[in-house]
Amino acid sequence: MSTPALGRSRSRAEARLKVTGGARYAYERPLDGIAYGWIVGATVARGTITAIDTEPARSAPGVIDVLTHENAPRLQPDVDSELEALQSPKVAFRGQPVALVVAATLEEAREAARLVEVTYDADEHRVVLREDGPRLYEPDDDLQPSFRGEPEAAWSAAPVSIEASYRTPAEHNNPMEPHATTAVWADGTLTLYDSTQGPSTTRDTIAPLFGLDDDAVRIHNEHVGGGFGSKGTPRINAVLAGQAAKATGRPVKLAVTRQQMFDLTGYRTPTIQTLRLGAERDGRLTSIAHHAIGQTAATPGFLEPTTMPTRVLYAAPHRRSSQQVAALDVPSPSWFRAPGRCPGTFALETAMDELAVACDLDPIELRVRNEPEVDPETGVRFSSRGLVACLREGAERFGWANRDPRPGVRRRGRKLVGTGVASATYPASRSPAEAVARAHPDGRFEVGVGASDIGTGARTVLGQIAADALGVDADLIDVHVGDSALPDGPVAGDSAGTASWGSAVHGACRALREQLPADAPAPSAPVEAVWDTTDEIEAEDDWSRHAFGAHFAEVEVDVDTGEIRVTRLLGVFACGRILNPRTARSQFVGGLTMGIGMALLEETTTDERYGDFLNHDLAQYHVPVNADVLDVQATWIDEDDRHLNPMGSKGIGEIGIVGSPAAIGNAVFHATGARFRELPLRPDRVLQALGAVNP
Repeated sequence: MSTPALGRSRSRAEARLKVTGGARYAYERPLDGIAYGWIVGATVARGTITAIDTEPARSAPGVIDVLTHENAPRLQPDVDSELEALQSPKVAFRGQPVALVVAATLEEAREAARLVEVTYDADEHRVVLREDGPRLYEPDDDLQPSFRGEPEAAWSAAPVSIEASYRTPAEHNNPMEPHATTAVWADGTLTLYDSTQGPSTTRDTIAPLFGLDDDAVRIHNEHVGGGFGSKGTPRINAVLAGQAAKATGRPVKLAVTRQQMFDLTGYRTPTIQTLRLGAERDGRLTSIAHHAIGQTAATPGFLEPTTMPTRVLYAAPHRRSSQQVAALDVPSPSWFRAPGRCPGTFALETAMDELAVACDLDPIELRVRNEPEVDPETGVRFSSRGLVACLREGAERFGWANRDPRPGVRRRGRKLVGTGVASATYPASRSPAEAVARAHPDGRFEVGVGASDIGTGARTVLGQIAADALGVDADLIDVHVGDSALPDGPVAGDSAGTASWGSAVHGACRALREQLPADAPAPSAPVEAVWDTTDEIEAEDDWSRHAFGAHFAEVEVDVDTGEIRVTRLLGVFACGRILNPRTARSQFVGGLTMGIGMALLEETTTDERYGDFLNHDLAQYHVPVNADVLDVQATWIDEDDRHLNPMGSKGIGEIGIVGSPAAIGNAVFHATGARFRELPLRPDRVLQALGAVNP
């Protein structure tokens, strides 16, 4: 038995490949006879193509073909409406692909794309989310309203009550690697080198779309340059590349430009949220009501689960959570790191801060007094719940005891200083997965699972799981991921990747270990074991499984410019067993940093007249850079939760962002005395609020 690998910091297995340029991404696959695609996007938000002239483009140098709805390969209908590329003259949103130019070089494809002339019969469009707007409906899935008791009556009777509306804007994921695909058709099979968070799930979607069996489609995603959820489902670039390769008989590369990503690769929906909190004078909640409105495409797609954190965080005998969705003439929103939980927590945790002020109570103490003994919605026991421990640990590390609770009294020169806190939660789930493990005569082992490493260190941690399950050194493990030919694995998302793939890897390696002779250094021939976790997941006991965290922020607010600087940001998390401290800290800090972006910078603005996103590049869509990230720290408490998975781990990829925006907003209130209920906290909004507080 070697020294245990889990719980130890270990460098990423692919680190050298990445820093030396040896790691190949979807667009970098070298193939003979390669051609290049360039997307032509619609210039109306809703309407019908009445004419499309491709002859000037076809006559341009290097052009091989121009695909439109008139000549593109046919796709199977009713598989995925978002992926039905070039199948109809109907336009559902501005930027929708209406043509694809394929040429011998990228430059020739881009130049020829300018020559495609499209005429439209434009219809009236609706692209801005409004709480009183048309096309609002209640989802008929897990987002249906949840009720307990009589929340409205309890709120009206409460000695202390809060009612407020909160808004968050549309945000775009913007991973470093754009969405890209290299497509190859050969002998009736389709191979895609695709920037995706799930090779198995991408295959399962693409195959029926092209009318193929699953074994006729293979997806490779050996290395993926980030996703943040935007690559969680197949994107239209994969379909267009497949169509182009089929039409031309050549391998085709297609990368979505940074500008096109704002239309074609998903985003976080804007939200309008209303919170009602009723409490006794000692701060104990009697009623919670949370209503959220978001948007989706005219053909409904992704729905943001905004009110979910309110169902978990605090006890209250009377409670209601509900959602509505507006079907607009916009691209479909999609997963964005901590979907629903992040914007929902901003509203809930800001309201809780307002309640603490109304009750003249420390905001940490308010949260502790409302700690539930069981899941507030279901009454099911928590497998473990470390929120109070995180709040206490964070308060100690942050120096919370020295905080003057009065707002607007602490200064550093011309800057107002404040501190804030917020809670966070995220489900600890896993999905069925399969894995294979092999032992070789040379003493090495390999494991394979249809996982995706999107920069999180999945390869590394899976190798550590395999090493401990086999009882060998982690350096003896070769991990294979990023290929749909491997045993099926779920998408890298919902903070469930490691728990899902790792359970299968652990099972396969334990089964393999039982096949190996205890007294032999290595088998005389390869030995293999396969494991499928479906049965064990279906047989899980009934527990409420969640990760928890506490976020603490210190800010400086410049009274002359309205600029906000986050001088300190601390996250303390309860996420089961931390399998690799080095990669875990990276994930936590990344989430915290994205929280700074959500709080202060990130906002995609819709042009109501033209139906487009105005700031569709990184020159105008701002994300945190080095100068914005001054002191960001992440730590965790030890949890021994026996009701999770063989590793005892909870997901860590998303909880880091969940509470950050609210903690920062609450710190700005403490600094200024002005309450902000809309993100981002732009300087103009700050200056306006400061003028109202100190006219």
